[in-house]
Amino acid sequence: MATDGHGGRRRRAAGWDGVNDLSIDDVTYAIRGAVFEVNKVLGAGFLEKVYENALVLELKSRGLKVQAQAPLQVRYKGALVGEFSVDLLIEDSVIVELKSVERILSVHEAQLLNYLKASGLRVGLLVNFGKTRATVRRFVYDEPACEVDF
Repeated sequence: MATDGHGGRRRRAAGWDGVNDLSIDDVTYAIRGAVFEVNKVLGAGFLEKVYENALVLELKSRGLKVQAQAPLQVRYKGALVGEFSVDLLIEDSVIVELKSVERILSVHEAQLLNYLKASGLRVGLLVNFGKTRATVRRFVYDEPACEVDF
């Protein structure tokens, strides 16, 4: 495991084969770069799905493993109690929730935090393409995970 440059350890992204041995920070940095490239080319005003499709292409062109509309099953005491899809799952380690709205609301933040809780993943990015300049907010969830199947 590499250090963060300040004596601390950086967690490695799941799914890396050792050839591209990047930390979670490296993955989120690459995602941010892809978001701003998509925003530069497309601008604001499209539906979420347009940005999702463009971001998938951009992330793959940067060598990242991307799964769009990644299915997630939530179980309670072994019983399936919910199914949903996250917009993007990058490197099996980072959830990206996309919005194209005038303003991010607390309900959007809660949605991403619930996805992190349900998935057992720690890091998610909430991306909004609704303004002239895209915004990216990073969330880290440190509570115990629910029982979940990808």
